[in-house]
Amino acid sequence: MSNASAKGWLDNVPDAFKTYRNNRQLDEVECIIPDLAGMSRGKAMPAYKFSPDETFFLPISLFYQTISGEYVDMDIENQWLEKDIVLRPDMGTVTAVPWAEDPTMQVINDLETRDGTPLPIAPRNVLKHVLKLYADQGWRPVVAPELEFYLTTPNTDPTDDIEPMTGRTGRKGAGRQAFSMVAVDEYGEVIDKIYDYADAQGLLIDTVIQEGGAGQIEINLMHGDPLALADQVFYFKRTIREAALKYGVFATFMAKPMRDEPGSAMHIHQSIEDIKTGENIFSDKDGKPTDAFYHFIGGSQKHIQSAMPLLAPYVNSYRRISGQMSAPTNLEWAEDNRTTGIRVPNSGPKARRVENRVTGSDTNPYLSIAASLAAGYLGMMNKIEPRPEAKKEVYKSELPYSLNSALRQFDMATEYRAVLGEEFCKLYSDIKHAELDEYQREISPWEREHLLLQA
Repeated sequence: MSNASAKGWLDNVPDAFKTYRNNRQLDEVECIIPDLAGMSRGKAMPAYKFSPDETFFLPISLFYQTISGEYVDMDIENQWLEKDIVLRPDMGTVTAVPWAEDPTMQVINDLETRDGTPLPIAPRNVLKHVLKLYADQGWRPVVAPELEFYLTTPNTDPTDDIEPMTGRTGRKGAGRQAFSMVAVDEYGEVIDKIYDYADAQGLLIDTVIQEGGAGQIEINLMHGDPLALADQVFYFKRTIREAALKYGVFATFMAKPMRDEPGSAMHIHQSIEDIKTGENIFSDKDGKPTDAFYHFIGGSQKHIQSAMPLLAPYVNSYRRISGQMSAPTNLEWAEDNRTTGIRVPNSGPKARRVENRVTGSDTNPYLSIAASLAAGYLGMMNKIEPRPEAKKEVYKSELPYSLNSALRQFDMATEYRAVLGEEFCKLYSDIKHAELDEYQREISPWEREHLLLQA
């Protein structure tokens, strides 16, 4: 692409991309969208073919697939016409593809129908819809995700156990070393590459820590607008995977990749600002908790049960919250208590927030952030009072034990589904039921080992 043909829109992209490009000729543009799983789909094209004013299309059927790629027959009129949906690039999301050999740009697209209506089943539009409900009340949510993942040896045979990566000492990662700087240094090359790639994309990291599992890392992101943070998590997952592959290891966001290691979460810190004043509505002028704060918690306690297929979307997700290792299995709330599913971190009044500790790192960030905010929204709108604050350690189980039971609750949650959009919820449920049916047809190694000759 010549500088002349790109003049105009390339002058108005984010500064991080201008720095990355450094006046080099742009080679390729990736127009991407997040699918239901939160993975990138889209089209790559030579840079000379891209313009923000061009219209690009994808078939709507990309939302009709399970995680394995199987297509699902649903009660959708003329489902298999495979109508085109329109990609609208959000130029504020333009960023580099730093692992590409030549200067490459990626941009997240919103999805519309041919008549210009936002596509209600697109995950980014689901989150936008929830944020619009907040804006209509004069509220602006602020979130900060904490993203956990494992660095593992390459697992090329799915029948093999997943193992932590071998670090610089030549030893596989040891678990139970939470916050260990030695453990972080063990994976230093990969983490340095994550920093490099993040810097090239203008993605901001708050902190990096070693979590409790062998080869388990947590990256905390800066707080901000929920849509922008969901975009960042979407970009970060791809970035982390690419940085790991650069050194011959896998990065996985699977909720429970190893039997005897802790699962991986995406904790979501949430507060709400008054749009006019910018003040945190969870604190009053004297710095005390407000009714809105308690009602947000009450809504979370009531509706996160219904939201579980969005916060724990796969059969594997429920292994993380089965009550065996570190993950909360309850919806009690308390200040500074990590055994509760809803935690109020230590902070001053301006930073008073509610942390959802139930969400897994295997979620689509647009959907899990929307799901968590939707629960709090209903709490504030309906003035739902929370249960009394937990004063001790909490180890009871009240979350669904399986995807099957979670879907039963989700399917009956009429009020909650209305906040997310019924058309999206119907499609999402159909896809998840189909994935569950696929899984039920599988025979696991455990079954072959213990039942083949003994049952």
